Amino acid sequence: MNKLQQRIQQIEKNIQTSCDKVGRNRSEVHVVAVTKGVSSTRAKQVIDAGFKHLGENRPDGLTQKLEQVSDNVNWHFIGNLQSRRVRDIIDKVSHIHSLSRMSIVKEIQKRATEQVDCFIQVNVSGEDSKSGLIPDELPGFIEELGNYDKVRIVGLMTMAPNIEDEEEIRLIFKEMRELRDRIQTLNLAHAPCTELSMGMSNDYMIAIEEGATYVRIGTALVGEESEGD
Repeated sequence: MNKLQQRIQQIEKNIQTSCDKVGRNRSEVHVVAVTKGVSSTRAKQVIDAGFKHLGENRPDGLTQKLEQVSDNVNWHFIGNLQSRRVRDIIDKVSHIHSLSRMSIVKEIQKRATEQVDCFIQVNVSGEDSKSGLIPDELPGFIEELGNYDKVRIVGLMTMAPNIEDEEEIRLIFKEMRELRDRIQTLNLAHAPCTELSMGMSNDYMIAIEEGATYVRIGTALVGEESEGD
């Protein structure tokens, strides 16, 4: 068993443990393997290992991978997106995880040939270093999106602070789930909001326990090729 297989085995074990802890089915959790820091060769290895969702945070990185990795996978754009770069990723990704500005929405509307599944990024922690809407801005933003038929809000996305306090992280994920639930009860055709994208390499187990349906795992899964891993 190589190092990649060992990491995958450990992650699968951790996901199952978290699901069992709160009575969830493993099938409810999708792993987005974040390949932003590794080569197309490593991305292919991840796909060969059975992963169908891969994530990139830069348009250039996504374009490069698409040219070199032709397998049938779902590409997720997980980074901050500039209006002028929307054209570089539109119709190439299955999901955008970082929607938080109307300028991006308008570019998607203008350039997409079909409806795009998006997560609205919410800055639940209130950190200045993080992008996203504050929770109070969410209802108005979603209401305005009803005017743009190329954008479908499948869920919400957040990032917890990189801290040791697991209870604080848990509270942020819990608040995110409650926000998602409130939007979901509105039964909006353009915003079914059934999904939660939260949890990364250091906190995905907590995120799953609090309801995450997509976890974005980078180094803990794909490793670091620069270190021969």
